Amino acid sequence: MPMIDPIDRQTAQAQGLGGVLEAFADMGDPDGIFPRILAHAPKYAQALGDALATSFLDGNVDHRLKEIVRIQLARTAQDPYFAGLRSTKATAAGLTEEQIDAGSRGGKDAPEFTPAERWALRYAHLMYRHPEQVDSGGMIAVHYGMQVFMRTLEDRNP
Repeated sequence: MPMIDPIDRQTAQAQGLGGVLEAFADMGDPDGIFPRILAHAPKYAQALGDALATSFLDGNVDHRLKEIVRIQLARTAQDPYFAGLRSTKATAAGLTEEQIDAGSRGGKDAPEFTPAERWALRYAHLMYRHPEQVDSGGMIAVHYGMQVFMRTLEDRNP
């Protein structure tokens, strides 16, 4: 159980975080514990919720691969909460626990992954466990993170 009590769902919705709770439910967090903890700072909860939902639910990368990477990182961090969540979108797309386990081991020589997917799984592992081994790729992650952060600062109510 978290050290910070989550705000109740009604209060979070009254703060305008209903969309964030819905996005986290789509990401596999039906109780919305994480966004309800963030709701102690509603503007940050909205910004982080938007950034996470955009990076996780949208884009051109197969959502199943994103889910495997997310779980791989949570397992590496020994975080049982996030490691135990399963994206409803990825599950509906056919992601299995066997694929998650293979991907969490880095996908090395796993026939169910394409060479590009194996590269992505290895890259995620290196970025998390051995960032000193990632040279120019680290620049990509840093700049992507800065760009996502800058989008959170945009005035959305002109």
